[in-house]
Amino acid sequence: MHVKRITLPIAAVALTLAIALLPGVRATGAAFAQGVANGLDFASYTWTEITANAQWTPRAGLQVVELGGRFFLMGGRTPINPAISPVPGASTIWGDVWTSRDHGATWTRLLADAEAAGYWPRRAYFQAVTRANEMYVLGGQNFEVEPNPCPPGVPGCPPFVSKSDFFNDVWRSRDGVRWEQMTGNARWEGRAGLSAIVFRNEIYVMGGSKNDDSSVVGGPPARVYFNDVWKSRDGREWELLTAAAPWAPRAGAVAVEKNGWIYLLGGEEGFTCDDPRKPCPPYFNDVWRSRDGAKWEIVTPAAGWSPRPGHQCAVLLDTIACFGGFGLPPSPFADSANPSDVWVSKDGAYWQLVSDSPWNASSSDDIKYDFDVLVVQGGAGGNRPSIYTFGGDRETFNFFDPTNYLRVDNDVWRFAPPAGR
Repeated sequence: MHVKRITLPIAAVALTLAIALLPGVRATGAAFAQGVANGLDFASYTWTEITANAQWTPRAGLQVVELGGRFFLMGGRTPINPAISPVPGASTIWGDVWTSRDHGATWTRLLADAEAAGYWPRRAYFQAVTRANEMYVLGGQNFEVEPNPCPPGVPGCPPFVSKSDFFNDVWRSRDGVRWEQMTGNARWEGRAGLSAIVFRNEIYVMGGSKNDDSSVVGGPPARVYFNDVWKSRDGREWELLTAAAPWAPRAGAVAVEKNGWIYLLGGEEGFTCDDPRKPCPPYFNDVWRSRDGAKWEIVTPAAGWSPRPGHQCAVLLDTIACFGGFGLPPSPFADSANPSDVWVSKDGAYWQLVSDSPWNASSSDDIKYDFDVLVVQGGAGGNRPSIYTFGGDRETFNFFDPTNYLRVDNDVWRFAPPAGR
């Protein structure tokens, strides 16, 4: 997402039925009990820290895939100490590739810098997917700024302007070391914060944005959001499925596949409340689905969880689980307002809160956004799937905090059922 950066009082059975018909309302206790009976006891899942300090540098906007029983981690951004670079959001952008054979406990660097090796340029807020025993890197951005030659006497002229590159190239690899460029210029516009998924053996790209937000580095150019959807079988040739899906243009949405549907969940159309034409904050908690990427139907305009970007959702046990994300505090100097919750849903319309402390968080200061996740079958989760999380961001928009840049992570966590389950 970021470019740098509820019990209901029930008085009668009739009211209970009326509430149950409303989309986005937390599931009733009876519904959740039935889910437990069917093996959906997410309330019993626990969080375990696999490593607090992985070999790779702390970062956000990274991507992780699983291929051949190994984890592959790549890219992302690490904030720079403002005492060294006073530009808001200034970051080191990564093009490295790491692998783990033990579910994230230890890591080996495969490639120090893909760009220096002649492959994909360093980037963050991109997407990586796997298809046919190969991993693909798509889109994203670097972060470059330059002084703004403000005319004398012009008030409010930002001291810096964005010169970021927004990528629409596609690369693939079998081993994370050697990469093949499928295209340097896909038909979709370069963008960051895009959503991507492999669905029916084809790669889908949707949404995202280009140009940096004014709350980070200022303009021009103004930030542009997308709601187009594209697909490709090989990453080289792309077909436009719709230039304007019915969901609002956005970045930072999550795409998952479940039972022959693509689901799109949440996202943002701005970081802060700068634009009076948009909600404050300009975040989404709607859920949409499609069988082909061209025609979409709304599942709920407002899920049980609060509107957010930078979150993640995963499908396991035939259930969508969502957690994490960015919450805008009431002022730049206030404490973090990141949402402390884990929600699950069988259909994307009715949601159950199963935990208020992802990563065993003691406060919203410990909640991450712009992290990545994998669903892994078996292993430490026994015969049940587990969710693994990697890195992430906990920065605020308080650019005057000299320690804010340190609020990024290089940890790995597992959300799994109790041992033996």
